[in-house]
Amino acid sequence: MKEEKIVVLGTGGTIAGRAASAADNIGYQAGEIPVSELLGDVPVPAGFAVEAVQVAQIDSKDMSDDVWRRLLQVTQRHLVRPDVHGLVVTHGTDTLEETAYLLQRVLNPAKPVVLVSAMRPATATLRDGPQNLADGLRLAATPGACGVVAVCAGRVHSALDVRKVHNHRFDAFDSGDAGPVAALEEGQLTLWRPWPQTPENFQPGLLDRLLAAAAWPRVEWITSHGGQSGAVVRALLLQNQAATENRPLRGLVVAGTGNGTLHADLLAALLEAKASGVEVWRTTRCANGRVIEGADCPIPATPLPPAKARLELMLRLL
Repeated sequence: MKEEKIVVLGTGGTIAGRAASAADNIGYQAGEIPVSELLGDVPVPAGFAVEAVQVAQIDSKDMSDDVWRRLLQVTQRHLVRPDVHGLVVTHGTDTLEETAYLLQRVLNPAKPVVLVSAMRPATATLRDGPQNLADGLRLAATPGACGVVAVCAGRVHSALDVRKVHNHRFDAFDSGDAGPVAALEEGQLTLWRPWPQTPENFQPGLLDRLLAAAAWPRVEWITSHGGQSGAVVRALLLQNQAATENRPLRGLVVAGTGNGTLHADLLAALLEAKASGVEVWRTTRCANGRVIEGADCPIPATPLPPAKARLELMLRLL
């Protein structure tokens, strides 16, 4: 029987990071080691062959629309191959939740697409990348698995719920109130809830529109806090009016306090933005929970956290 394939797409990140000293877990350069080299000592599930593709080699804090565009295109190209059972994407932790959401929202894959990352560089004495990568391969080979997930420290998170919640510990991700999809321990998978499902807002043909667009709609994200003046919003509106602005502001996501509440001065500026034609959404800056509509606020709320809300609004404005 011909072996099925798992395609591993490399994008850089800490998992591919290199430091001058094995004891240095902070002063390293992300995105240094090729994905083919990362796979060197990682066991491959029986009956599968691995194919490595270097899509990008960046620190994920510097993620851009151009890299996302390329990743979407390459991921879709391999998803439609009949010999490919699943994909693994090596990625930095800083923007992993955004990439995961974008892949699920746009591609809605019927095959597993597993994002893997690390909190220690590949040169560290106690590195976590190899185990996460091995777990990613195991998940990509799992019968019945589908959709975009992230695996880190033995926990499997849905792309729709995953968020980075810690800046240093190995288990840096959480799924909030929804909880992880599964646990993967010593190669044994325990499924707690269904694999990611088709988003209600899934739009067939969205990938083609994204790839065809010369530039994606510009959406910025700001936060409400004590002492807010609204000056940042008004500065963005002034920039929109400048003759040299070639990518105008189309949307704003504001992370409010508590249940999406907004400082009065910020709300006044946001209403000016709405009046000028900028789409404005509000969410919460709280680490967990979602905004529940009910308060008399003229800015519509989204249940998504800020990073994913920004992407969702961008897709709506396309």
